[in-house]
Amino acid sequence: MRWSTAEVARMSRVSSRTLRHYDHVGLLRPARTGNGGIRYYERPQLRRLQHILVLRELGLGLDDIGSVLSGRTDELAALRRHHARLLDEADRLRTLAATVARTIRESEDGGPEMAAEELFRGFREDPHAEEARERYGEDAVRAQQRVAGWSDDRARGVFADGEAINREIAAAMAAGSPVDDPAVQEAVARHYAWICHFWTPDREAYTGLGRLYVDDERFTATIDRAGAGLSAYLRDAMAVYAEANLS
Repeated sequence: MRWSTAEVARMSRVSSRTLRHYDHVGLLRPARTGNGGIRYYERPQLRRLQHILVLRELGLGLDDIGSVLSGRTDELAALRRHHARLLDEADRLRTLAATVARTIRESEDGGPEMAAEELFRGFREDPHAEEARERYGEDAVRAQQRVAGWSDDRARGVFADGEAINREIAAAMAAGSPVDDPAVQEAVARHYAWICHFWTPDREAYTGLGRLYVDDERFTATIDRAGAGLSAYLRDAMAVYAEANLS
């Protein structure tokens, strides 16, 4: 038997957009693609999707899930890493809870006054959250909060991957490749997968992000470190990718 994307989405309660994203990042390929680009899944793909959803329920990110499914990472080792991250976050939340409790005692019971710096123990440092909310909406703030929960090793790895993708696209730009060149678009697919570490943009959002790379001088300065003019080149390449692959 085989099932279309719409049928799998209905059965699994995973959106069609998420299934397409899993295909783009190589996590769940359909058994075949029919006329009109309709993706079809067979029982092995359904079993793989079930495994993905189980690992998601346990809190693993897509990178860890991909490593487990490909055999690059032992499932138990991935769960142990996630457990360590949860313990770190639990420690932070306990500290934050203690801060709030002390504030309550100070306010209600006339307890000892807290030192000014003690008022902020347990909060993550995020000086740009308010600006992000005002300029880019709540998705941007949630992305910042997600990053704040990463371990230092994971953060370094993710951002190093992003820099490597930028260098690859900059090399294509320097070679004179048009933005719709298949090799460039393969690199942009990796860029989209990298962005999905933070949030999963649709066609409009991903295209808008490309424009932001040019419109906001802070993004431009960072991206253009890999090559002068890369932000504009990447913007155009992202627009091509979004039109062809996102909805």
